[in-house]
Parts: sequence; C-alpha cells; structure tokens
Amino acid sequence: MSTHISVPPQLLLERILTLEIVRVTERAAVSAARLRGHGNEKAADQAAVDAMRRELNKLPIEGTIVIGEGERDEAPMLFIGEKVGMNAGPQVDIAVDPLEGTTLCAKNMPGAIATMAMADGGTLLHAPDVYMQKIAVGPGYAKGVVELDASPADNVRRLAKAKGVEPAAITVLVLDRPRHADIIAGVRGTGAAVRLITDGDVAGVIHCADPDNTGVDMYIGTGGAPEGVLAAAALRCIGGQMQCRLILDTEEKRERARKMGVTDPRFIYGIEDMAKGDCLFAATGVTTGSLLSGVKFRKDVIETETVVMRSVTGTVRYIKAEHRQLEKFHLD
Repeated sequence: MSTHISVPPQLLLERILTLEIVRVTERAAVSAARLRGHGNEKAADQAAVDAMRRELNKLPIEGTIVIGEGERDEAPMLFIGEKVGMNAGPQVDIAVDPLEGTTLCAKNMPGAIATMAMADGGTLLHAPDVYMQKIAVGPGYAKGVVELDASPADNVRRLAKAKGVEPAAITVLVLDRPRHADIIAGVRGTGAAVRLITDGDVAGVIHCADPDNTGVDMYIGTGGAPEGVLAAAALRCIGGQMQCRLILDTEEKRERARKMGVTDPRFIYGIEDMAKGDCLFAATGVTTGSLLSGVKFRKDVIETETVVMRSVTGTVRYIKAEHRQLEKFHLD
C-alpha cells in the first residue's frame, strides 16, 4: 500500500520552494565568496548573478524577475522582466539582490549577503531602479508609530514613548552617506544613538525586527528601491512596519515608473503595498556580519549559513549547511 502525500496548492510555495530558494542564495553566496577581498566589485557581483540565474532556471516555477539587477538595457542577466524557471509550476514574482554589499565583498568587510524573495505572481511591487526614502521598525508597536514624513527627532521620541523608554535608549541604523547628515543630527539631537553602516540596507532593515539581539530599534534613510522591496518581503515574514516613497525627481524617472504601473509618484508604500501575497525570503552570508556567518572554505567542505522566512506561517529557519559535493558549486 503506497502512501500519497498531497499538498494543497496554497502550500506549494512552502513545500516545494523553501529549500529550493535556499539553494539559490547558497550558490550565489559561494560564487561571490571566492572573490572576497579581491577588490573587484563587478566580478564578484557577476559571479553571484550567474550562479543565481543558473539555479533559478532549475526550479519548477514560472518566474518573473520584478526586482533585479536593473532594467533590461543595462543588465544582461536577472534584469527586470526576465523570465526564469522551468516554465512549469506556480507563477511567482521574484526579487533578487545576488550580492548585497558588493563593496563589502570586494574589501572582505562584514555584512555582504546574497538575497532573494519569491512571492505569488503579481504581488511584489514593480519598482524602477531608483532611490527610495525608507523608515522601518520592528514588530510589537501600534500601526503608524513612526511616519516617513515626520522628522527623525519626532520619530525617535514617538518610538521611545511606545517602547516605554527614554530617547537615549533608542538606536537608529543609518547608511553612512553625506545625504544623511540631517537625519544623523536629528536623531542624535534627541539623545538617541546612531549606528552607521557603509552598505547593505536589506540587512539593515532586518536588524530592526530583532532589537533584543541586534540592538537596533529603527532604520531611517534613503537607499535603493530594489533593496526596499526585498526588505519589505523579509519584514512581511517576521513582523514590523515600514514606510517608503520612491524618489522620482526627474521626468525620465517618473516615466520609467509610469511604465511599471506607478501612477502616484508621491505615494507612501507600506509593507503590504510592496509585498502582498504569500512570500518567501532567503539570505545567505557571503562575509560574516551581525546577521549571518560568511561562507567558509574548508579542505573538503564548504560551509554556509542562510536564513529563510515565510510570511504565511511567520516561520524563520536558520540553515547551517556543510556541502561535500563541491562540484555543484562549479560552472555547469
């Protein structure tokens, strides 16, 4: 007597693809990690892109890249609109950042990751490759506790009040860029602390979701729109709030956005506006950071650490893998 396990359609993303997307980010991370410290950002990024695309094309999905390496004319692979997968199985939207923190990888500094999100078809925001204003906090607060259009100082005070602490007990993560000087001054003016990062605002936003371990309460700043959508997919799985607005400061950018269905250039996006359906998120460490351990090359084993999350169940899995079949990491 044979036992047959049937999987309801709504669980397909979970059952078939949770481990599969881990393989995708693992391959990208290992390929990029071979070029850690070599000072060549483009080569490391290309290695991650190539590996990620090869693995995506092995999946039983009809996938569309909605957040990728750029628009078609500037990115040869994993461009926005590219179709991936075996053209069989569920229709899914895919957001990728094959190597977040290209500079971190090239300089062998902490915090580079390979990351992607996968969601039901038509549910991820199609965002052009432009800048985006962002603010994010972790779970457990009333809706609207912080707001994108409030001042950094006001947001610190509001969050401190909601948390039941003085502003001095709050830490805000900010990308270290000249454009953020006013944000940094505003936060410090309340007595709150600023933690600066050089790159990697997907990981930066995720830090807010676990302040007890990361020490980060809030993320504020301007970064890439693609990274904003990936971070929203992660927060969708683990809880938290995020508000974002595309920076469409030229007619050319507004036109690109219109072509992707953005009708209101001033619209403030919440998490649900950027990642609506059931979504999976995965990230594998390339260099060791506060979120994940980097790839380790041993004599006969390659070690990786990946976090994979799913929105419907809120499950977060950390997968430490030892890979012994090393050929799989080489070119097909």
